[in-house]
Amino acid sequence: MPFITNNTAKQPVDIFYQDYGSGQPVILIHGWPLSHQAWEGQVSALVEAGYRVIAYDRRGFGKSSAPWEAYDYSALASDLNELITQLSLNDAVIVGFSMGGGEVVRYFTDYKGANVKKAALISSIIPLVKQKDDNPNGVPEKDLKGIMEALQTDRVGFLKDFHKNFYNYDDNKDTVSEAQLHYDWTIASHASPRATLQAAKAWADTDFRPELMTVNVPTLIVHGDADNIVPIKTSGEQAAKGIANNTYKVIKNGPHGLNLTHREELNNILLEFLKA
Repeated sequence: MPFITNNTAKQPVDIFYQDYGSGQPVILIHGWPLSHQAWEGQVSALVEAGYRVIAYDRRGFGKSSAPWEAYDYSALASDLNELITQLSLNDAVIVGFSMGGGEVVRYFTDYKGANVKKAALISSIIPLVKQKDDNPNGVPEKDLKGIMEALQTDRVGFLKDFHKNFYNYDDNKDTVSEAQLHYDWTIASHASPRATLQAAKAWADTDFRPELMTVNVPTLIVHGDADNIVPIKTSGEQAAKGIANNTYKVIKNGPHGLNLTHREELNNILLEFLKA
């Protein structure tokens, strides 16, 4: 199985990745609490369109190793940097879903966007999840604390119901099967308990608003207007105001997991952006 090892950290971290196709590299960064397998609906479309598609597991998730510490976004971005460096990628497109949007932006902050030509934020947490006085549309802190407490007391129980809200399941039973919910639960429940909690703290607490100006390449922003996990007003709308060179697409009735429920629409948007 293909791995790269990030030796820049105090403890080496092995990052699992899948590498398909040829052409311009497109790196897919998954959301919380899943793995690279969440991109199943996009990989084939991108490869068949002539792109080299690389999807990897965030540290602590999927098949990647799980250190006890270092789940802050600079640590996570260092894994992305090692992947780009060790695979000698040039003119890459980095695509972050949900939590993965943080790696995208932090990569520009910490590594100046080296070897990256375009970026995309899909259902992204960028720039700030938490509700604050100057971010009134964010998620209330009491709700975020409830998530953290649930992850520490009944992680697998919390994760079992999480993806119903992820997909707005009651409204999308025609595109989301019960088997899909169980599949997602299986992936999420097998992630490192420590990584699941620490990564959640990272996406809940990190304020990327000062970093948006570092994103200096054409950037696609896609968000669903029915996202119950990351409200569009605290994410997509703000990201579109803060990133200078962006294309902003709103998917009508799109939930957080629109990569599944609105697969064809998202894939068409991605391909149009890549080819532009």
